[in-house]
Amino acid sequence: MTDNKTVNREMFNDVMVPNYNPASMVPVKGEGARVWDQKGREYVDFAGGIAVNCLGHCHPAMVSALQEQSQKLWHLSNVFTNEPAIRLAKKLTEVTFADRVYYANSGAEANEAALKLARRWAIEKHGEHKQQIIAFTKGFHGRTFFTVTVGGQPAYSDGFGPKPGAIEHVDYNNIDALKELISDKTCAVMMEPLQGEGGVVTPDVEFVKAVRELCNENDALLIFDEVQTGFGRTGSLYAYEQLGVTPDILTSAKALGGGFPIGAMLTTTEIAEHLKPGTHGSTYGGNPLACAVSEAVFDVVNTKETLDGVKQREQWFKEQLIAINEKYNVFSEIRGQGLLLGAAMNEEYEGRARDFLLAGQEHGVMVLIAGANVVRFTPSLVISEEDIKEGLQRFEKAVAQVVGQ
Repeated sequence: MTDNKTVNREMFNDVMVPNYNPASMVPVKGEGARVWDQKGREYVDFAGGIAVNCLGHCHPAMVSALQEQSQKLWHLSNVFTNEPAIRLAKKLTEVTFADRVYYANSGAEANEAALKLARRWAIEKHGEHKQQIIAFTKGFHGRTFFTVTVGGQPAYSDGFGPKPGAIEHVDYNNIDALKELISDKTCAVMMEPLQGEGGVVTPDVEFVKAVRELCNENDALLIFDEVQTGFGRTGSLYAYEQLGVTPDILTSAKALGGGFPIGAMLTTTEIAEHLKPGTHGSTYGGNPLACAVSEAVFDVVNTKETLDGVKQREQWFKEQLIAINEKYNVFSEIRGQGLLLGAAMNEEYEGRARDFLLAGQEHGVMVLIAGANVVRFTPSLVISEEDIKEGLQRFEKAVAQVVGQ
């Protein structure tokens, strides 16, 4: 008989597929920006479940929404609709460019839907020749075979057999390369308005505007993958609002549910009409529990207090990270926007981002990496100044350990 007393990290190796290599400790409880492991040790959480836990752990509004909905309705499938799904879609369309919402369970599934919709739109409207999808090197769009191929990191898609075709890549922030490739055969350009997994890379605003213009000129759709940048992460509900560029399709997940699995694809009425009944679907998409929790998250995140607070917290993080770097000289720059931040390694520490992550765990702070050269920070959007200070004090001890001081 297996119970909590016999569960440990070693058991993971016996029962789980080895595609993950989790930390040696096992978290068991979270509250706000703090996490406790099986041994009762406390950590400050700057990882946020990879930009997911936008209100921290066990936020009262989320707990209340889940408890209330759990007494009403858990699951129906899309043979029926439900009130939480409709309410959330109404709120999303009221505050974005979009008219229509499709629900999924993850960012990869939302992106899969976006790519399928773009292809269907192009083929039905223009013909079979218009199939090309252009994306950007170092981009990341999920782990389904379609989305991982569109993502610009071949190491994630190599070794699984023939890849989906008519997908090509150009360098991010290189508008000349896109001009050379895009044509009347292009059905869509897919991009992150700030690359997360690829190293926390912020685009030039003029580059994004030029991408939009090229899509217009070639009658191609612009898809913004806002799985990581969306739902308040950069200081606006969605990052496109700060760029002055409106996409045709937008995908959202991660922070959308604050920790409860949910994804969404947002688009216009005209484009949405190409996904007729039977063309695409999801058993769990639009689940009442997920949508009820997401609505509660929306009501907290989409406020001036929270979004302005993200920008204030960005400054607190950057000031303290710069101060740490002045003492230890390990970072070449502090990148990113809002609470999607990256500390890039300098030449001396190139390729050693994971060393800082592991040292951070030893000193009681949870961080992420974005490739081998960037330590990534994606904490709760409502994390307190006290928790930021405490977490970065612990991170400084980790830095000192790595540099040997």
